[in-house]
Amino acid sequence: MAQNVVLYPWFKFFQNLLFWQAVWFLYIQAELSAAEAIALYAVYDIATTAFEVPSGYMSDKLGRRFTLICSCAASIAGALCLALGDSFAVFALGQVMFGAGMAFASGTDSALLFESLDADNRAEEIENWELRGWRFTYAGLALSAPIGGGMAYWAPSLPFWASAVAFLGMLLVVLRFAEPDRRVQRQTDRADLMAALRQPMLMWLFGLGVMAYTLSHLPFVFGQPFISEALRSFGWQAEATWISGLVTATMMLLSMTASAFAPRLRKRIGFGAMVLLATLMQIALVGVLMITNSTWAIALLFLRMVPDAFSVPFIQARIQPLVSSETRATYLSLRSFCARLVFAGTLFLAAVKTTDVGQMPYDDIQTVLGGYFVAGLIGWGVLAATLRRVK
Repeated sequence: MAQNVVLYPWFKFFQNLLFWQAVWFLYIQAELSAAEAIALYAVYDIATTAFEVPSGYMSDKLGRRFTLICSCAASIAGALCLALGDSFAVFALGQVMFGAGMAFASGTDSALLFESLDADNRAEEIENWELRGWRFTYAGLALSAPIGGGMAYWAPSLPFWASAVAFLGMLLVVLRFAEPDRRVQRQTDRADLMAALRQPMLMWLFGLGVMAYTLSHLPFVFGQPFISEALRSFGWQAEATWISGLVTATMMLLSMTASAFAPRLRKRIGFGAMVLLATLMQIALVGVLMITNSTWAIALLFLRMVPDAFSVPFIQARIQPLVSSETRATYLSLRSFCARLVFAGTLFLAAVKTTDVGQMPYDDIQTVLGGYFVAGLIGWGVLAATLRRVK
């Protein structure tokens, strides 16, 4: 179990060596169109949604290690499909594989960490290790983003080949994991899961998770066409891939820096106020990108992952002790299921409103982000109003 804990940050590092992260929209847009690029991200989210709850059940019943091996295999297959793809169908298959890989890991990785600490009588260290895993996650993202942007400048498919190699490294780490010793029931404990879902804190965190997922992924989907459009006035659109890589790397490094201050801020203002502050920061970023496409707004994309550093590790640590081992991964997967379902549905609506030829114009970006901004403000108001009752 101690080895699991030590290896966990390295699993997160290899999992997030996503060399394609800063160029995927530009890559697909060049091969197909902006509308199809949005639709393909929705395909990814739908695939992840479809696998979320079954993968959580599989993790709870068949084991954490086996489920993570499945995640590695699916991720490798997805990277290869995107690297070799030349049609919407092949790209869609790659997105389905990526979605399956994400779903198999979602919740299972955190559950393995907590159960390994618990079995080693170190459960109280969960918050510290979640933060350490967070830092390794964003070290991987920060390292791979500019390298991937440079790769795409020379060969558009090269970042996907590099990610396939990184996922092989992730598989080697997973093979060294030991399965935590859990007393798992053989049938689904629905009553236990429903009891968890009725807990006020878990209900509130469920709603927060759905909203935060959507807000944090908007700059990921629309950030790349936004950067491309902002660079148009300078005639730098050809440089969009490596500039996008540098922007992504900067936002990850800022997130790592923010995570160093996050524990003190949490202690100072409290858990509820901190996660609400993080969500409001996400809404504000969407609002600014909606208002202007000036080049100075690209700098605000640097802050995209800071709200996640202020919230995600603490939310994960807060959830773990409230859910039993028989339903822990299932609960986390169900939360992700709903978040992805909401985001995928709204993305398909966005794709309908977007041009199906060439690059995505700023007018389309502005319209889409405007709808998300208004919905985000309403959702935040509901969460803030119900926080005292949850406490």
